[in-house]
Amino acid sequence: MTEFILRTIFWTLAIYGFIEIIKNIMYILTYTKFQSDGIYVIIAVKNQEEKIEGFLRSSLFKILYGKEEYLKDIIVADLKSTDNTKEIAKKLEMEYDCLKVTSWKECKDIIDNINDN
Repeated sequence: MTEFILRTIFWTLAIYGFIEIIKNIMYILTYTKFQSDGIYVIIAVKNQEEKIEGFLRSSLFKILYGKEEYLKDIIVADLKSTDNTKEIAKKLEMEYDCLKVTSWKECKDIIDNINDN
C-alpha cells in the first residue's frame, strides 16, 4: 500500500514538472521572440549617499529575480554628486554584471549610440 502511495506521488510530481517545462518553453517562444537589444533602465542620482545602496539593491532584486528577461542593462548616471554616492554605486557595479555607473555625459553617449534595429 505504501509503495502505491509513493508511486502515485512520484508520478504526480513528474507530470506536474513536465507541464511546467512545457509552460516555460511556450512562454519563452511567445514573449522573447521579438526581443532586440533589450530594455535599458537609467537611474539618475545626485547626493543620495544614504539611500542609493538600498534603492539599487531592492531594484536589482526585483528585476533579477523577477521575470524580466528583456532587461539588458541598468545604468546609474551620477549628476556630479558632492558625497559618496558614486563610490557606493561603483561598489555595487562590481557585484552585479548588469549594473553600469557612468557620468551623465557618458550616459547620453550610450543612449545616442544604441542601435536602432
